[in-house]
Amino acid sequence: MTPLECVELQLAAYNERNLERFLTAFSETVRCYRLPDMALTIDGRAAMGEFYAANRFVHEGLHAKLLNRMVVGNKVIDHELIDGLGPEPMETSVIFVIEDGLIVQVFFMPAKTAS
Repeated sequence: MTPLECVELQLAAYNERNLERFLTAFSETVRCYRLPDMALTIDGRAAMGEFYAANRFVHEGLHAKLLNRMVVGNKVIDHELIDGLGPEPMETSVIFVIEDGLIVQVFFMPAKTAS
């Protein structure tokens, strides 16, 4: 898969809350970080599956709306508005690093709650 195809797959699966399909976009050794402090939040596809099963895909109203996207080589940068995690939508930017058709790193930078 191209970097764009890989990120499109994970976003579609996220919005379907299809954990099995979602995880196919990620490397076994994927690492997720929170910016700007570079805190490691998820280490490995198994840990990602556990986190999303318990903390994301349990929310019936979960939906990420893509506001903007840039593709720069093997990196895809998404600007998203996420509904269903709280009373107000959450605005965030996500940087995906893709190697050999799989996402190997993810960097999340949340903004303030959208008004």
